[in-house]
Amino acid sequence: MNQYKPQTLNDTQKLDEMTIPKIPMRETLTKWVSGIVIVLLLLWSWSPVEMRLWVSLFTDASNMAEYASGFLSPNFRDFDIFVEQMVVTVQIAIWGTFLAIILGVPFAILSSSNIFPAWIVQPVRRVMDACRAINEIVFALLFVVAVGLGPFAGVMAIFVHNVGVIAKLFSEAVEAIDPRPVEGIRATGAKKLQEVIFGVIPQVMALWISLALYRFETNVRSATVLGMVGAGGIGQLLWENIRSFAYAETAAIMIIVVVSITLIDMLSQRLRKWAL
Repeated sequence: MNQYKPQTLNDTQKLDEMTIPKIPMRETLTKWVSGIVIVLLLLWSWSPVEMRLWVSLFTDASNMAEYASGFLSPNFRDFDIFVEQMVVTVQIAIWGTFLAIILGVPFAILSSSNIFPAWIVQPVRRVMDACRAINEIVFALLFVVAVGLGPFAGVMAIFVHNVGVIAKLFSEAVEAIDPRPVEGIRATGAKKLQEVIFGVIPQVMALWISLALYRFETNVRSATVLGMVGAGGIGQLLWENIRSFAYAETAAIMIIVVVSITLIDMLSQRLRKWAL
């Protein structure tokens, strides 16, 4: 019979060296530099944003509690009006998101560096950056001046802002696709449009649906705020009640908004699971 021979110390050391990979010095240095940069940015931002006031959250907590006590007795006397305006808010988000997707898809393709050359990609990206950088409230104020008070101004504000957001998200999905199907279609002599339709879109469609649903959730919240500047929906009622110190009615509106957004979130989660 063969007798078992224990490993020597050298063999054990060699085995440890083989099984425990060494972290490259460059990777370790990158992590340390990144951590230091983050700490420096936080320190640099501490004073300008008045982070020293964090203690007031505890020393003046009684003031917050006294103010919040006004919202403890919600008044649903105008429940039907509140629900009607909440529905309008959701409709604003639906149309704003739909229009943004319709226009955002071609801009997303044009913004994808693996589909088009830089002289096309870079100008389109800069336009999308401008749409994304300007807040919906600013767009809402511009459209209120143009088309007057009402939900249409909110639709246009959400539409223009979200074109930039959706183009960014969708283009990132396009840039992460497997290039082989596109190359195979190109080898058959297909045109650029055919490459996109048959090689790109089938790979990203499920992710696009998930991202679109997520943006719709966000747009419902945004539409609620846009009403405060005259862009229609329940936000207008919310702002009027806040200015009138009608805390009971304000609390009722806030409860309706929270419940509505929760229901939309639950529905979109199910749809995203189905899409993926």
